[in-house]
Amino acid sequence: MTGKYVLDAAARRRLLATPAGWIACGFGSGLTPKAQGTFGSLAAIAPWLLLRDLSLVAWLVVIVLGFALGVWVCDIAGRALGVADHRSVVWDEFIGQWIALLPALVAPWWAVVAGFALFRLFDVWKPWPIGWVDRRVKGGMGVMIDDVLAGIFAALVLAILLHFIR
Repeated sequence: MTGKYVLDAAARRRLLATPAGWIACGFGSGLTPKAQGTFGSLAAIAPWLLLRDLSLVAWLVVIVLGFALGVWVCDIAGRALGVADHRSVVWDEFIGQWIALLPALVAPWWAVVAGFALFRLFDVWKPWPIGWVDRRVKGGMGVMIDDVLAGIFAALVLAILLHFIR
């Protein structure tokens, strides 16, 4: 069965049969039985830590290229699974989490934890316009764009928090 929540063995094979599927499922982090978005967001922190010393401009290039890649791979994965935004597809969490962590590039370690928590909050809560966009934009772009917005919201709140704490 390939509903929004269940990924059977055949669907898993279809997803993992291509490099696009591997990327879309966050290199396997989206294949957990529960809390796929949370595990995808956690997995996104590892490459962020490895690339933390990149400049802001370099990070913006990584995010834009990752977004473009995500639109493509999430669309392929959605067609393979027969569900446009299956929970196992978590590349959108990677990009949203990286956006949320932009203010943490020049902040203490706890800002990474706060950025993670804020991104998860906005990704799950989906306040306007995140929820509005999530309901209206379809395909790979639809999978990606609500997480980009959640990442922007989280980054703004984190930046404000860091400003007042410093």
